[in-house]
Amino acid sequence: MWLTVSEGLLIPFLGTVLGSACVFFMKKELSRAVQRALTGFAGGVMVAASIWSLLIPAMQQSAGKGKWAFLPAVIGFWLGVLFLLLLDHVIPHLHRSIGQAEGPKSRLKRTTMMVLAVTLHNIPEGMAVGVVYAGLLSGSGEITIGGALALAIGIAIQNFPEGAIISMPLHAEGKTKCRAFLDGALSGAVEPIGALLTVLFASLLVPAMPYLLSFAAGAMLYVVVEELIPEMSAGEHSNIGVVLFALGFTLMMALDVALG
Repeated sequence: MWLTVSEGLLIPFLGTVLGSACVFFMKKELSRAVQRALTGFAGGVMVAASIWSLLIPAMQQSAGKGKWAFLPAVIGFWLGVLFLLLLDHVIPHLHRSIGQAEGPKSRLKRTTMMVLAVTLHNIPEGMAVGVVYAGLLSGSGEITIGGALALAIGIAIQNFPEGAIISMPLHAEGKTKCRAFLDGALSGAVEPIGALLTVLFASLLVPAMPYLLSFAAGAMLYVVVEELIPEMSAGEHSNIGVVLFALGFTLMMALDVALG
């Protein structure tokens, strides 16, 4: 079981690494249309994962509360949103589609703040994978190996374009290909680290599992609404992002149902 868990925790990080490696094989930075499409796809995957892999299992685990089964999910969801809102205000970062930095004033380089922006939105993804695998280890009947694997694969799929979107602009702004690849890959390192810490405390987290599942969902949806949706709809031909959002959503939904 632990081998299965360790592999599952590394799958999303592998997606970031492979995406970052695109900097070695592609000569030009991704066009805005391609970036918009990939961002929309990532958003669709994250929304579907939040619903099928996190919120629904959270409410199933609280089924004993009867008509109040939704309460842990609502509380956890809002805690996740507020947690990301806090991070958004205390960590200086720069989104690709916005010229002005967010968070506290900082003298950090533009490229550093771009990496921090991606790292910030990787935090809830790592938490989501960690919480699901922690639930699996605890013997939660609502979480299966297939369902946990579906979540890991889904996040890895959306991490692939994310790695490319961060490493290639870094190279375009003057960093060597190796350094751009390394920075892009390291932006995803927070995922397996956060996930592993969550799994290590699995036995202590069992009573709070419904809250933690929905916490991760709230944090992920905050990222989608605050960052990914504005980026996928900025400029002309925003319908490209919308179509890819729908594709990412249906792919993740199908994965979760088929493997779960």
